[in-house]
Amino acid sequence: MTVFSYQASDPSGKMRNGTLTANSLEEALIQIADSNLVPINIKRDGASSGGFFSRLQTHYLPVPPTDLIVFTKQLVTMVRVGIPITQAFAILKDQTEQPRLRYLAGLIQEDIEAGSSLSAAASKHSKVFSPLFCSMIEAGEASGTLPEVLDRLLYLIEHEAKVKAEIKTAMRYPMIVVGALVAAFLVMVGFVIPKFAAFFGKEGIELPLPTRMCLTMSEILLTYGIWIFGGLLAIGIFCHRYFNRTDQGRMVRDRALLATPLIGSVLAKAAMSRFASIFALLQSSGVLVLDSLRILTETVGNVAISAEFEKVRNLLEEGHGIAGPLGSSKYFPPMLINMVRIGEESGRLDEMLRHVSEHYDQEISYTIKKLTDAIGPILIVSLTVVVGFFALAIYMPMWSLTKMATDR
Repeated sequence: MTVFSYQASDPSGKMRNGTLTANSLEEALIQIADSNLVPINIKRDGASSGGFFSRLQTHYLPVPPTDLIVFTKQLVTMVRVGIPITQAFAILKDQTEQPRLRYLAGLIQEDIEAGSSLSAAASKHSKVFSPLFCSMIEAGEASGTLPEVLDRLLYLIEHEAKVKAEIKTAMRYPMIVVGALVAAFLVMVGFVIPKFAAFFGKEGIELPLPTRMCLTMSEILLTYGIWIFGGLLAIGIFCHRYFNRTDQGRMVRDRALLATPLIGSVLAKAAMSRFASIFALLQSSGVLVLDSLRILTETVGNVAISAEFEKVRNLLEEGHGIAGPLGSSKYFPPMLINMVRIGEESGRLDEMLRHVSEHYDQEISYTIKKLTDAIGPILIVSLTVVVGFFALAIYMPMWSLTKMATDR
């Protein structure tokens, strides 16, 4: 339990100060609201200002999704209980533990006090607050339903964090195994095999093909290793700059990923789930369809699919519906298109899109399990081949040495 000091106003307008204990800031705010008080200021006793954190932490390090979720939860709670938005960000500035979010809370507070809207203040920090985040807040401000919109936004952030965590978990084991194989290969080729080969050479044993292949790789590695490493590093930097920082490169990258067996299926379904959940959220919040597609273009997470949204927007501006233009794209499956068409005809598009999102969430879990099941045997076979190759490279000369000793 944590002790909080607070300042609040009672129904008569009289200011009251006090302390309470709670497990979190949200729980403390709820306790104050349950006491028929309006929170004005709340502060964790003993909390430090955090001014010793470096510029690197407050300006450049990425914000983990879990920290953004906690930040949004606290904001939702304070807005719901009636705390003024400037006061809410003053509290977040004092209470948030994540350095960059704490720093941004102070900047947003200053912008709002200077007359800016919350959405405009947040949009200045697009590397932390996505276009979707800012657009949803703008819709909530315009409609006067900011608490409800923030609730929906919080659900979407948590949903996306869960999907990404599932994909990362599925890929973690293969990456660890591949890394271990590469490390074992370098150790064997660079250090182990040459020592065994030198010993066998002194005994005059003719080295078998696997051992000679290992020696050749060892010579190449020891002689040109620094150049190989430098070349790979240069290629990596070039690929990073081209495939991650240029529009053409991102398009090539995302199209290739979508066409990759197994992995492409997971990425495509994740994009469909993201499309359906965001579109449903925007529609239920009163955002216009064209504006929704603009936001989806920036937030769907795949450049190849985003390019299709531009085509869909152009067709919508010409007076077409949503389902028809979506059907002209190769990335949107028939099931999604039919659900959108039914939603358009029935006037319940947001509900149908939520069903689509739930369906693809289940599909993602199934596909990830399928991917994991398929990768397992591939890794086992690869491990067997590598271990078997090095075993032959070492033990075949030893068998020859044993045979020579027996013949003598």
